[in-house]
Formats: sequence, C-alpha cells, structure tokens
Amino acid sequence: MIVTVTLNPSLDRTIDVDVLTRGAVIRARSARLDPGGKGVNVSRALLANGVASTAVVAVGGTDGDQLRRLLEAEGMRVRAVRVAGRTRSNVTVVEPGGVVTKLNEPGGPLDPGELDEIGAVVEAEAGAASWVVGCGSLPPGVPDGTYAELCRRFGPDGIRVAVDSSGAALRAAVPAGPDLIKPNREELAEAVGGPVGTVADVVGAAGELRARGARAVLVSLGAEGAVLVDDDGVLTGDAPVTRPRSTVGAGDALLAGFLAAGARGPGALAEALAWGAAAVSLPASRVPGAADIRRDIVRIHPRPDLTRPLVT
Repeated sequence: MIVTVTLNPSLDRTIDVDVLTRGAVIRARSARLDPGGKGVNVSRALLANGVASTAVVAVGGTDGDQLRRLLEAEGMRVRAVRVAGRTRSNVTVVEPGGVVTKLNEPGGPLDPGELDEIGAVVEAEAGAASWVVGCGSLPPGVPDGTYAELCRRFGPDGIRVAVDSSGAALRAAVPAGPDLIKPNREELAEAVGGPVGTVADVVGAAGELRARGARAVLVSLGAEGAVLVDDDGVLTGDAPVTRPRSTVGAGDALLAGFLAAGARGPGALAEALAWGAAAVSLPASRVPGAADIRRDIVRIHPRPDLTRPLVT
C-alpha cells in the first residue's frame, strides 16, 4: 500500500487549442476535467496499474466535493478531509506538439486544526503502508516543515517517505532524511541555489542533497529522461516519445512507476521512465494504464555521459 498526501489538490481543466494567442478569442477543440494535484496523480497512476494506493486529500467547497466524486468514480480509495477553504481549480492549455501553458490557483489556506486532522488520517492509514508520499505545493499558511514532519514521524517506524515538492517545502524536508525526493531540473537548481546545465551538474546537485539528508534523489528531466542518485551510484535513462501530447502529470506518473517497481536500481528507473513516457503520449491529465506503457522504448545508461549538456 502506498499512501499519498495532497494538501493542495485541484480540479484540472485541460483545453486543447490549435494555437494560443494572447488577447484573442480562441475556440477550443476539446476540453476535459480531471482530479489533480501531484499526490492525486500518483495515486491515480498506481490505481490504473493495479497497485494499491490511498489518497489523503484536503477538500473544500463545491469543487472539493466534485474532486472527491471524480476520484471515487475512478475506484480510488480516498480519505477526504473537509476543510474550510475552497479547493482550487487549475487550467491547462495544450497546443499541438505538446506545448503546455498552465494557470494554477494558489489554493485555500489550512489552519492548524485542519492540519492536525489530516495528520491523524495519514497516521491511521500509514500502518498498512510501505510508502507515505508527500506531494505538491503547500497551501497558504502551512508551515514549510510539513513534509519534514512526515519524515520524522514515519521514518522511525520503518515506513519509507518520499517527497515531491519544491522551494522552501523541499529544502526543509531534506535534512529530515526522506528516503526519496523527486525534483525536476528547475526544482533541483532552486534547492541547491545554482545552475544545472549538464548531467554532471544534476549528479553534483543530487549528491549535495544526499549529503544534507536525502537518501535517494530521482531527478526528472522531461524529454531528456531522468537521473537516479542513491547508495548504489548513478543511473541515467530516457524514453523517447515521438508524438508528445501533454506533459501534465508526467513527473507524477514517473514517480508512481518508480515506487511501484521497488524504488531502487535500473529496473525501477526503467519502469519510471516507461510510465512517464506513456503519460506524455496521452491527452490532458489522463494517467497511463498497462495498455499504454511501452517498456521497449526505455534506454538505461549505467555509465552516463556526465558532460552532456541539458537542452530542454
């Protein structure tokens, strides 16, 4: 069982257009509404591939009710904690070729009592879990150390904790010793306060975060694949997609695949890349199921070219 925690979930509306022109009236080719938020997407991808998962989410207002209904309609096991604030709505505009423009609302605040209630639900669910995964941005007013608290609470019990966040929340979590963090290139650069322009830079930055406390670092690099740095060393890999359709949720699918495959070694990295590539090949916020995943396109490089510049 993998428990995901999403404090700032969303309703994600994805709109397909021929071209996005600022200031113009644009007629959409199609639109889709999906439950969203990083942890929600991880749980959805796990569910679509037969891996047991529980999504703990904060929900508020009518949009929160709709989010819960959408997740339950997919067959998700949801522990929805009712909060006073309103669940946010995000808009993603997708152009041909997979060019994505996102408009993300900040989300409603959570007060200390609501955080305590969510924490009690996570603790109740974690007893049967192999992983607790804290994902996404923190709502306004939530302490930066919230994900760090997950590490301190569950690590001593042998429950592994993964963190997929950014900014101050990620920086605060690292010294608490998460078993895994999954930044993208921009989040990695922000975490170490320096540029990340080559594979060597990625490896060096990941090593710095490991020295600060993170046990393993999985860096998603979009079309350029991913880098895994852990106790076993460095692995890189990629999974080329010839016809990308949407990058929304691709990093979340990558994390889900990694966790589903044991979260260690070349096999787990290969599965992560296959799931992430499948997500890129699908429209809107759809998560890949078994029929969508192509493992034959994955390439693992146990001896990576560290000098290779990152283009995308």
